Amino acid sequence: MACSFRRAIAAKLSRTLQQPEELLLPALSAVPVFRKQQTPDFKLSLSVLRLNGILPTTADIQLQTEDLTRQLKPDCVVQDISAGSGAINFTINRKLFIQKLLETFDNDAKFGLNSELLNTLNRGTTLVEYSSPNIAKKFHAGHLRSTIIGNFIANLKEALGNKVIRMNYLGDWGMQFGLLGAGFTQFGSYSKLRDNPLQHLFEVYVQVNREAEHNDNLRQEARDFFRKLEEHNPEAVGLWQRFRDITVEEYQHVYKRLGVRFDVYSGESLHQSQAQEVVEQLQSRGLLKTTEKGTGVVDLSVSGDLSNVCTVLRSDGTTLYITRDIAAAIDRKDRYKFTEMIYVTDKSQANHFQQLFQILPALGHHWAESCRHVPFGLVKGMKTRTGEVVFLEDVLDEARTRMLLNMSQSKTTKELEDPEDTAEKVGLSALIVQDFKGPLQSDYSFDWDRILQAQGDTGVFLQYTHARLCSLLQKNEDLAAHFDPSLLNEPSAITIVQHLLRYDEVLLQSSQDLQPKHLVNFLLKLCHLTASAHRELPVKGSPAEVAQARRCLFRGSCSVLANGMKLLGVTPVTKM
Repeated sequence: MACSFRRAIAAKLSRTLQQPEELLLPALSAVPVFRKQQTPDFKLSLSVLRLNGILPTTADIQLQTEDLTRQLKPDCVVQDISAGSGAINFTINRKLFIQKLLETFDNDAKFGLNSELLNTLNRGTTLVEYSSPNIAKKFHAGHLRSTIIGNFIANLKEALGNKVIRMNYLGDWGMQFGLLGAGFTQFGSYSKLRDNPLQHLFEVYVQVNREAEHNDNLRQEARDFFRKLEEHNPEAVGLWQRFRDITVEEYQHVYKRLGVRFDVYSGESLHQSQAQEVVEQLQSRGLLKTTEKGTGVVDLSVSGDLSNVCTVLRSDGTTLYITRDIAAAIDRKDRYKFTEMIYVTDKSQANHFQQLFQILPALGHHWAESCRHVPFGLVKGMKTRTGEVVFLEDVLDEARTRMLLNMSQSKTTKELEDPEDTAEKVGLSALIVQDFKGPLQSDYSFDWDRILQAQGDTGVFLQYTHARLCSLLQKNEDLAAHFDPSLLNEPSAITIVQHLLRYDEVLLQSSQDLQPKHLVNFLLKLCHLTASAHRELPVKGSPAEVAQARRCLFRGSCSVLANGMKLLGVTPVTKM
């Protein structure tokens, strides 16, 4: 609906400027709102028009603004037009504005997603690789960010109309399995593997790494085991397959708790033979160089002096992670015909992806331009009451336990059928919102007390607001669906509707830079505006027509809040 108002303004501008509406639409944006200050609904930025070559750059921009404002006349849709600082402000007819926007919530799941602002997006096939833990290890808390960020990107792309392939690329190959295989032979126990599989494999891995630091024979056994894997030795492959199956089964329990799903469980192991083909292709194109140590490298330096190389082959002929990643990218393009591929990993891997995106075009794969790395920073100070966190399930358990305690001490907590389930969902939303509030590349310090606060900019506040709105709507569900928009003339009501106008812009911005902070901050502001309106605009005790109009307003807030939370990977609760 916001875009039909944009379209009306663009049509008016099109007639005046003699320019196509499609060129003018991107220069129109909803005006950010403030709780105690009335604002226009849309503004036209003249600097954007200049950038697009629609206006000459010779005249003073403020003079152009005032001149163009004089040429534009209000009508039945646009009731006021005024000159701002380098922008023209537009205010929509209040009754029409409120009625048309709130009526769209009869089909609320699509609100904001069918906006013409989003028509320019490329809606092809998006492959998102995220989470990607190493098998034979418990799910480390450090993988939480990749998992929830990748899930958000996949949710967003899917909502915007892309066909999305959610891929978990397991670290299931490499020298670590040489170490684990050699270690299990010496320190492993099949009974412990059966009783507590990942914990036992973790203990074996820690022990073998410690021993290998001062044991040359053990390091050689590890190299021998990995070579057996690469040569498809049945005994080595059988043990490796058992480790892999156990790990995937255990991970699926954690993913279920996180509300995360995958279409494909892939892994480095699937591309070992293709990695050898990559080595041959690099060799045939003259890109593979051999160093004095016998390793195979690709020269990525501008001058060709080997000052910047990427190692793709060990001296013993085995492949590396980068070699298998090159093979994996080529295989995925052939298999899935993706339009874009997005890798979600921590920022320490930025150089790895820079090398990957350089080597692929050198091999003739120019579709590498459609590949993208979304890096993220580290979480500092994540602890439970028992000390430093190692495993993600410890974090989830701690969030649930702390949230249960907070709920039991709150005077506003409702009687719940399953308090533990509610605490789990609210605790997870607290983790996600804390993670998504700032730029993904930033490191941040973790603080349980701060993230679980019911007031302030937290996931708990989002859930509390949603539950409160659900309660209000349920208590007043007998009210008629139709309403008189002229009864929503209070500033706090108009401010909410104006804020909802920005939802499609927030989705567009999020789709461009893949940063969830835009959506998080939009939803948090919606909660603050709704809390103010809830105090000032009671539904209960108001005349029937006024109550109907206000219920429609709060239904709109609740709908956008729920849909936005789901995009973030948060399950909205209806009671807490």
